[in-house]
Amino acid sequence: MAEGIVKTDLLIVGAGPAGASLACFLGAHGRTGIIIAAASGTAETPRAHITNMAALECLRDIGLEGECIAAASQGENMIHTRWCQSMTGEEYARIHSWGWGPNRLGDYDAASPCNHVDLPQTLLEPILTRRAVHSGWSLRFNTSFVRLTRPSPDVVVSEVRDDLTGITYKIQSRYLFGCDGARSQVIRELQIPLIKKPNQGLALNILARVDMSNHVESRRGNLHWVFRPERESPPWGWATILRMVKPWTEWMFIILPAPWADVTADDMNASQEEYMALVKDVIGDDSIEPEILDVSKWWINETVAEHYSDGNVFCLGDAVHRHPPFNGLGSNTCIQDAFNLAWKISYVMSGQASPKILDTFSVERQPVGVDVITRANQGLRDHSGWMAAIGMLEPDIEKRRAIFAEFDEESERGRQRRQEFQKGIEQTATEFHGLGVEMNQRYFSNAVYQADETEPAPVPEDPISVHQITTYPGRRVPHAWLNTRAPGTQFSTIDLAGHRRFCLLTGPGGQAWKDAAAKVSQAVGVEIKSYSIGWKQDYEDVYFDWARRRQVEEDGCVLVRPDRFVAWRSKSMIADCDAKLETVMRSILSLTT
Repeated sequence: MAEGIVKTDLLIVGAGPAGASLACFLGAHGRTGIIIAAASGTAETPRAHITNMAALECLRDIGLEGECIAAASQGENMIHTRWCQSMTGEEYARIHSWGWGPNRLGDYDAASPCNHVDLPQTLLEPILTRRAVHSGWSLRFNTSFVRLTRPSPDVVVSEVRDDLTGITYKIQSRYLFGCDGARSQVIRELQIPLIKKPNQGLALNILARVDMSNHVESRRGNLHWVFRPERESPPWGWATILRMVKPWTEWMFIILPAPWADVTADDMNASQEEYMALVKDVIGDDSIEPEILDVSKWWINETVAEHYSDGNVFCLGDAVHRHPPFNGLGSNTCIQDAFNLAWKISYVMSGQASPKILDTFSVERQPVGVDVITRANQGLRDHSGWMAAIGMLEPDIEKRRAIFAEFDEESERGRQRRQEFQKGIEQTATEFHGLGVEMNQRYFSNAVYQADETEPAPVPEDPISVHQITTYPGRRVPHAWLNTRAPGTQFSTIDLAGHRRFCLLTGPGGQAWKDAAAKVSQAVGVEIKSYSIGWKQDYEDVYFDWARRRQVEEDGCVLVRPDRFVAWRSKSMIADCDAKLETVMRSILSLTT
């Protein structure tokens, strides 16, 4: 500390999924700094919970996947989403979720070596912050970011306040990262414009301890829509999404107000008795005595920042994309933002890449943010089909009852109602089996080399539900199970890639590419690990999945970035592959003059 200023290379504002994971990824590169957070500690309420395969692949890269899986709920606990009268009462419908659909198991297995898990933010954040601190990061809770100044282009001076003492002080850093959530002060300081669409109103979270172990055997699933079309309900308590937090003793009651009710934040302020009555009604078994732990309100937003960076200040996570939890994209996108940025920051700090590469963070991730907020809000809208079919969108209780009664009729009208309801339920598969929106990120930037491609980037037929497996530059490197000639434990192609270095994958006849990788590593000063996959090569393509997915000849190559996105590919062996690979690497790292 000099002249009252704390100095560090890296300052992260916010210790949630974005900030804490960024510290973990930078720590894996040997980079450390300071994290400040206004909160008094890690998350007190579960908030985000679905952790998808894309985020787990990032955590797998630094050895945290196992710890996350151990803390999470998985498997059959996530098998269904249900629609019911009450949690313990009659059921209207259910749908397989998160890869458990019999017709989707193969798609999910082909997409990744990881599987979806339910990991509440209360459990995720301690895993991340513990790793960050053990990596050498200093973590300061109860510390608010106030403002910033930039005395020179390479220096950021942040004024921060110790909220326990009220004392303000300054932290000087080379880079500042705004991971401070939906009320980001860093975004306000930078005056980054936000693209906002009209919000879809308020919602209420009631966290409760409720033991429903005796009822879940035939009702397994981590999400349950509970509603009663034939019953009156308070305007603020029209329908409930009951979310598993801890199987099967802790639950989040996500309360949605009636769509036709102009509910304000004050209208959601019911008494403790009213909240308890609604919770017990949703449970449906008077012998179960719930304990309410927390009540909070939140806005259903559809907001994304126009850009994610300004000079040497970078914003990520909920600071730049704000949306409801439908499709389970929130914390997953935060983690992937961080994974994209960390290797670029580290490479620039070590002189292995030009600072120009940092411009590609916003170029690559902001379009992803647009897709995410759009999909999450559409995920809510996709429920309107079944809601209309069963009468839930009808304000008049008598009309609602009449619609609901038609379901019992053995008539054309009854048949039509039941078919419309079925169609509406099936439409929600875009939320619970949205594999495409989770995995189909497409990067077009200077950190991707596409000059050799003769065809435009392929467009997925169903970009929401289906993962398009391709090695086109700017796409996620395909997963394929590999093994050794004498079989051992299988592993994935993504396990060869990543780990803070570039990776080149080739096959029989591709030795020249491996030689080139070694030479270019020396010339550019960046490690490129190379592997040959195929018959009697470094690793065996035992299921032939890599042969089907690589989209290059055996003697071609696929170059993969440290974040496991394809940087470039050559369809086959070429003359002077050393020079070509060096040209590509210098272009990706913005080292070209």
